Amino acid sequence: MVATYVWGKGKRGTRGGSGPSTLHKILAFDGLDTALATAVTALRKHGAPQAYAALQGQVPGFGPAFFTKFLYFTGIALPPAHEPRPLILDRVLSRRLRSMAVAVGRESRHDMDGSVAAWVWSDSNWSTHRYQVYLSFMHAAANQLAEGDSWPSGAAPDLLECALFTTSWETSG
Repeated sequence: MVATYVWGKGKRGTRGGSGPSTLHKILAFDGLDTALATAVTALRKHGAPQAYAALQGQVPGFGPAFFTKFLYFTGIALPPAHEPRPLILDRVLSRRLRSMAVAVGRESRHDMDGSVAAWVWSDSNWSTHRYQVYLSFMHAAANQLAEGDSWPSGAAPDLLECALFTTSWETSG
């Protein structure tokens, strides 16, 4: 858990205040070991959405942006019994998805002002359902991309996640 937190934040944390002091608060929480063990068990037996639900709101200071990193790396070390594999969902990825949803909403004329996209892909506190939607989308999109010539065949969904995280989404018009 510490490695995934530090990987996600680095030494200094962010302007929002998370960093070493928040990590200390998380580690000092009496129920941390139980919460992590419950999430690992849920991941192994039931899958990523259930593991997400098991961690949501359980540990002060340990929100979805960080516990999805924990679930992602845990899912590599201990593959879940049920697909889809966990992926990281944080503010950067949520904003990329929002940008895409805004573009699609305008083009399809179903969400001209982007209000639905903004509601669906808020910056934080995603529900278990929203995480499940995210996983379904990312896995389906990765499979669709792998069918074409411009994406590595057999590439895992985390390659798409990395591409979205590291590349700004630009739309025309």
